[in-house]
This record gives sequence, C-alpha cells and structure tokens, in this order.
Amino acid sequence: MTETDRTPLSLTAVEAIARAAHAAQTDKAGRPYTEHLQAVAEGVHARGGDDAQIAAAWLHDAVEDAALTEQWLEEAALSRRTKDIVLALTKRPGEPPETYAARILATEGALLVKEADLAHNANPARLAVLDESTRKRLTEKYARMRALLGLVGPFGE
Repeated sequence: MTETDRTPLSLTAVEAIARAAHAAQTDKAGRPYTEHLQAVAEGVHARGGDDAQIAAAWLHDAVEDAALTEQWLEEAALSRRTKDIVLALTKRPGEPPETYAARILATEGALLVKEADLAHNANPARLAVLDESTRKRLTEKYARMRALLGLVGPFGE
C-alpha cells in the first residue's frame, strides 16, 4: 500500500499522537510542552495555514526532541507535505542557523509554521517567567532566526 492509498490521519489523531509523544515533557518554564504545540497549531490556523501545516505544527518538534522517530514520521499516514515541513523544522545537531533557515525557506509551507513557533516562543508572558540571562539569550536567538527567515515587524501571536 502506498502513501496515497491510505487515509491520512485526521488533525484530531495527529494532535492525540503529538500529545502522547510529548506527554512527559515540559518547557523551559516548567509548563507542559503540549501547551506549546497547541499554541503553534492555533497560530498556524490563525495565520491561514492549511491542514498539512496544522498537522506539521503539532509534530514540529517530535523528531528533534526524539518524541517520535524519523522512521515513524516516514511511515505515518501523513501527507508528503506535512512530513517535509516537519523534517524542515527539525534542527540537526551542530547545524548552523543559516543552514536551518535556508531549509525552512526552501520547503513549501514551512515558513508559516516556523513563524507561529517563533511567535509563541517569544511571547513576553512566556519569557517573563525565565531568568534574565535565559530570557535575553532566547530573545536574541529568536530575533536572529526571524531575521534569517526574512520575517519583519513584531512577533505577534
């Protein structure tokens, strides 16, 4: 059976898989990591993203965080576009930010998901609970990535 012969996973199923895969994780502030995934998915939806992008938003950190394997992703009943976006958003160990940004820009649909991810990561309320040095480091990191991606203006949620 080929990828096109299978019924793709629904967004509800993708959300459930992502929530289960990241269930034990917390973010830098100690909040359940699934809150970040939900915020990114909602951000993609609010920015006009389609189902493939919303599915990728739910899964955008799954391979990078080893919550799911790249093999699982390749075998999952997901569109090729969703898989490509997730792989584009998966940082490789030691990868320069310029290389990461170039891959995102070269992958159709990935920029919108990364924009929603950066917007939530840089949310002042999220950053406010971190210590000053971490907050400063992350703010600079997110601003640099936005610049590399050509995203201008305020972060916005």
